[in-house]
Amino acid sequence: MNDQDADLLRALQDEHGDALFAHAVRLTGGDRQRAEDLVQETLLRAWRHPEALDPERGAVRSWLFTTARNLSIDAWRRRSARVGEVVTDTLPEPPPSPDEADRAVEAWTVAEALARLSESHRDVLVECFYRGRSVAEAAARLGVPPGTVKSRTHYALRQLKMVLDEMGVTG
Repeated sequence: MNDQDADLLRALQDEHGDALFAHAVRLTGGDRQRAEDLVQETLLRAWRHPEALDPERGAVRSWLFTTARNLSIDAWRRRSARVGEVVTDTLPEPPPSPDEADRAVEAWTVAEALARLSESHRDVLVECFYRGRSVAEAAARLGVPPGTVKSRTHYALRQLKMVLDEMGVTG
């Protein structure tokens, strides 16, 4: 490993290490040792595939979280495949909750995509979709006519789809 590689890993650890470890602890059902191993393996994958960390391909943290989730699922599958070899009175542990992990990664990805939109597009999407306001309520809140809310919503959704495409999220 050269100095540049070490600097990359150090920067990833400094910027994302705490959040990645917290995510790994959730994925491992609170097993801190397995969580540490999961973080280490995730950072090793990042080191082996630096092209995946290109900001133009999407959020680095989203890639790290997704990689950790996939590694966690793979580890659970490996352990489950060996259950027949060990006689025990306990059942194998269930896989990590994909719903919780998926929601965390999706929320992070959507937040990053929304940050790339113009303020007016972001505001209308937040009002209508996240706050659940009607067109009339959003119009009153934003101080624009209802027709403007409708057209901004239309164009904001198109722009959001383009941003997600650029991030490699949609196909």
